[in-house]
Amino acid sequence: MMWPLPALAAWGLAWATYLALGALHVPSWAALAMASALGAVLAVWGATPWRRVFIAAGFPMSLLASGLAGSLPAWAWLLPLALLVLLYPMSSWRDAPLFPTPAGALGGLAALAPLPADRASLVDAGCGVGDGLRELHREYPEARIDGLEWSWPLVVVCAWRCRFARVRRADIWAADWSGYGMVYLFQRRESMPRAVAKAARELRAGAWMASLEFEATALEPQHVLRCPDGRPVWLYQTPFRVR
Repeated sequence: MMWPLPALAAWGLAWATYLALGALHVPSWAALAMASALGAVLAVWGATPWRRVFIAAGFPMSLLASGLAGSLPAWAWLLPLALLVLLYPMSSWRDAPLFPTPAGALGGLAALAPLPADRASLVDAGCGVGDGLRELHREYPEARIDGLEWSWPLVVVCAWRCRFARVRRADIWAADWSGYGMVYLFQRRESMPRAVAKAARELRAGAWMASLEFEATALEPQHVLRCPDGRPVWLYQTPFRVR
């Protein structure tokens, strides 16, 4: 949907949930928590991080502005914060927030980075709700694909959306990458040196590291794939070529 339709739809559904629960005499704090949780889940409709924030925060902020929340106890406003911490645990705050891989972003990846039969295994390190896994599956339909994610609510959603993959709760920095022919990342600029060091230490010769948007500036890429929206996918093959 064209922006801001995703936000309007999410806010409308959250409000409908809140009012319906109120009609069923559900306590106000519980109705707020459930409607806010729905808004947070629907935030995946946002195409950028800030749009996802607007979608998730729209319902509780509009409820506060409306005055209908005046009867809520002050502690009830901690519930949306608790939900955020649940979805995005503090131990992963150094990593990327929930950045879904855009549809079609990895088109042509298999042609540039073919995987031999004995290395046809991939991992999305920080798979979120599974958008990257779906794109990898389109490119490598016969490969074994794993997803690693620290937030257990996101693991549940991702496993339901990507039943072709093995999705598990894991710290991407503690997990072993050595058995994979490709590690896919959509992280952040600050975490790329850490990813390079781990990949260089653990990946076998000939394996690939693919990074959407964020470049490993210390390395020379083998290929650069361009997404439909113009963003790069940086492809590095071990042993890495240092600039």
